[in-house]
Amino acid sequence: MKINAILFGATGMVGEGVLHEALKHSNVESVIVIGRRPCNVKHQKLKELLHNDFFDYSAIQDQLKGYNACYFCLGVTSIGKDEKEYTRLSYDLTMQAANVLSRLNTEMTFCYVSGAGTDSTEKGRSMWARVKGKTENDLMKLPFKSAYAFRPGYIKPTKGLKNAFTAAKVMGVLYPVLEVLFRKYVCTLEELGLAMINVTENGYPKKILECQDIRLARTGASRSV
Repeated sequence: MKINAILFGATGMVGEGVLHEALKHSNVESVIVIGRRPCNVKHQKLKELLHNDFFDYSAIQDQLKGYNACYFCLGVTSIGKDEKEYTRLSYDLTMQAANVLSRLNTEMTFCYVSGAGTDSTEKGRSMWARVKGKTENDLMKLPFKSAYAFRPGYIKPTKGLKNAFTAAKVMGVLYPVLEVLFRKYVCTLEELGLAMINVTENGYPKKILECQDIRLARTGASRSV
């Protein structure tokens, strides 16, 4: 199959890395990036659509039809935010996009970047984990072809990309050690991007992918799980 993908979050570290892998991949035919500001990437497969209001897509919804993948890499920190604000910027923002896309593209696979430690019960003590859990749960109920939640912990940045956090770059030097000691909680940005592409093509037995699943899914090894 040829993938025509919508990508959110291309100006962040994760979105930039996923976009990098998508543009390189032979089975990705086109990518449209939805963002408030340009991602400053030029490629024959890439189209950008600047849009300021991520809670209202009525002005651009006709341009969101005909896609079979969405790679949703937007995210905000919960630090300094109460539950109401974090819910609006994490849950509400994600679900607004997903509701529109599920209505316009019934053959779409929706890939959501969540995080290690997310609480699927929605009842734990950690506020951010409950909100992420509710987001995951409600995404799975929408009429997409498939929806998956990716739960990376530490992500090693892709060399040469611009938007990696300084701390992530510093820790990247220690990645061989982290991979040995904390393998369940680490992956590379390349693995995450390839996992999303391969899940779009081949599916995966689990709807929630932890780091070990991300490594399997990146090569299509999911079919043997």
